[in-house]
Parts: sequence; C-alpha cells; structure tokens
Amino acid sequence: MTQNEELVHTFYQAFQERDFKTMQACYSDSATFSDPVFRELNADQLRAMWEMFLVKNDSLTISFGNIETVGEMVTAQWTAHYTLSSTGRPVTNNIRSIFRIKNNKIVRHTDRFQLYGWTRQALGIKGILLGWTPFVKKRIRRKAMAALLSYMRDRNQGRESG
Repeated sequence: MTQNEELVHTFYQAFQERDFKTMQACYSDSATFSDPVFRELNADQLRAMWEMFLVKNDSLTISFGNIETVGEMVTAQWTAHYTLSSTGRPVTNNIRSIFRIKNNKIVRHTDRFQLYGWTRQALGIKGILLGWTPFVKKRIRRKAMAALLSYMRDRNQGRESG
C-alpha cells in the first residue's frame, strides 16, 4: 500500500470508528470537497460536515474497500448505511471517492453517487416520483447546506460560551 493509499485507509478507518477528529486531520487547511449534495465545500465546511454526520446520526455505519492509486489520484469505494432522521427511512448509499493528496494531506476529495437513487430511498414515493427533477435536487442541496451552516454556527457558539 502506498503512503497515499494508507492516508485514505486511515480516513475511512476513522470514519468506521466514528472518529471525526482523525478524519478532519487527514485534510490540508486548503482542502475542498464536492459531491452531488454538497458542492465545493472549503476545508472548514468539509471538516464540519463529517463531524455533523457522526454527531447527529447514531445509526451511520460504513464499509470501504478498493483503495487504489490511479495516476495522481487515489480512489476508494465505500457504502454508508443509516436512517435519515427527517423521514425515518433507511438509506444505503454506494459511493466512489476520488482523492488528490499532497504532502500526506487530502487537498481535494470528490464523492460520486447516484442522487436519484438516494432520493428514492430517503424520500420514498416522493423521491421515486420527483427525485430526478432539478427542483428536488436543488431543494436537497439547499436544505443540506443550511443544516451544515446551522451546525457550524451552533458549534462555534458553544465553543465561545464554553
């Protein structure tokens, strides 16, 4: 396993162990993240996103594998299993990750998955009928970003008063 592959393995192992601090430490201070829901997060936002996912969802478990170097990138496959709190519906999301790594830190992380497949599971009949529409996709992205920014604001206020 290359050093870059080891870093990605460390990241996902920490994810399995619900250790968001180790996950956060895998990123450079200028890292960016993007997936079908969260578009172009900066390092502070992406670190908070992983923290939020683990703090707010006790049901989240992951499995991962197929970590390999492809050119200058490291790719991995992982699967998330959780219950979406807003609907109570179970979700299994299969994700392909692409990492750009410099100086043993992740500088770019892109996750790819089928958003329509996610909406069908997460939203039930609404997702099946409307999850493919630009309106629903935009609403999901807007709601997710609002939740992340709210989490960051609440977390920062807690640090200031504590």
